[in-house]
Amino acid sequence: MTSRLVLPLAISGVMIVALGLIVAFGYRTATASEFFKLKTVDVRGNDRTSADDVRKVVMASASQTGVWNADLGEIRTKIEKFPFVKSAAVSMQLPAGIRVNVVERTPTAIVHLTSGDFLVDTDGTILAAATDHDKQQFPFALLGWDETKTEKAVTDNVTRLKVYKKMVDEWQQFSLAERVKQVNLANPREPVAVVEDSGNKISVTLARDSLGKSLKTALEALAGKGAKVKSIDMEGASPVIQYLGEQ
Repeated sequence: MTSRLVLPLAISGVMIVALGLIVAFGYRTATASEFFKLKTVDVRGNDRTSADDVRKVVMASASQTGVWNADLGEIRTKIEKFPFVKSAAVSMQLPAGIRVNVVERTPTAIVHLTSGDFLVDTDGTILAAATDHDKQQFPFALLGWDETKTEKAVTDNVTRLKVYKKMVDEWQQFSLAERVKQVNLANPREPVAVVEDSGNKISVTLARDSLGKSLKTALEALAGKGAKVKSIDMEGASPVIQYLGEQ
C-alpha cells in the first residue's frame, strides 16, 4: 500500500516544484517586461535640491530593474544623502513611473568655519557653502562655531543657533539688523555683535536678556566715535567703552 502511494506523491511533488518555477519565471519575466520599464520620475518638494540630480539617482537604480522590481529603500537612502534633503519618500507610479517627495532642510544661519562660510539648519547640520545670494538673506555670519564632532559640540552649536535667532528677532524689531556685520557666539552666555562706525569695526558685548535694547543703547553711545573706540561692554547698567590705545 505504501509503495503505491510513493510514486503519485513523488510525481505530485515534482509537479508542484515545476509549477512554482514556472510561476516564478513568469513573474520575473512579466515584472521585467517593457510594460514596467521606467519612463518618468516625478520629483516634488525640492527647492535647493536639483530635480535632475534626483532623477539621475532613480534612473541609475531602476532603469535596469524596471519600476516593479526597483529597490525603493535603496533609492531613498541615496537621495537622503543630498545636503539639503532631510527626508524622502519614494513610491511607484505603476506601470512606468516613480515619484519622489522630498522634505528639505531649511537654512537658518550662515556660520563662519575655517574653510569658509556655510549654511546651517536649526539642528546645526552643515548644508552647503554660502553663496552671495545667501549672504543677502543672512546679512551677518555667526562666528564661534564648534567644528568638532563631539556630542557637547552639537549641543552647544544648537544653543548658539537659538541665541542667534533671538538676536535676529530682536534686532529686526528695533530695525538694527543692518548695522551688524557679524556675531561671535564662542561663548553663548556672552554674545558679541560686531558693528561699524566711522569706518572702524567695534565689538559690542551684549546683555543676553536684552539683545535688542542693549545693542540700541550701544549704538547710541557709539555714534560718531567709532574711529576712537575698540569695544563696548553692555552687560552692566550702562555702557563701558574701551578706547583704542587703552590697556
